[in-house]
Amino acid sequence: MNIDDWKSQIKRGTLEFGILLMISQEPCYGYEIISRLEKWPILSVKENTVYPLLRRLLKEEYLSSSWQETTEGLPPRKYYSLTEKGREYLQCMKTEWKNLLSAISDLEGKENG
Repeated sequence: MNIDDWKSQIKRGTLEFGILLMISQEPCYGYEIISRLEKWPILSVKENTVYPLLRRLLKEEYLSSSWQETTEGLPPRKYYSLTEKGREYLQCMKTEWKNLLSAISDLEGKENG
């Protein structure tokens, strides 16, 4: 496996978590999510990755959605928000993420120590 394959696996495993974290701060629409993720190249994705993920999270009832008119005369945008079930799921993800970071930090310390 090369480093690009490894980075791709990391992205797949953390993209959902990152998107839920973003939406937990404020409702977002799909293109906004894609644009914000571009700030971090490891999380940068295209529409064909984000929209199926958003549809799945809606189906699993972690997200709700609503259409909102724009003030710029553009077509309405579909905004995504966390549901109560989504908040609970995100809290579990945060716990597991902290556990993972702690384990990696411990392993890294043992390697260097």
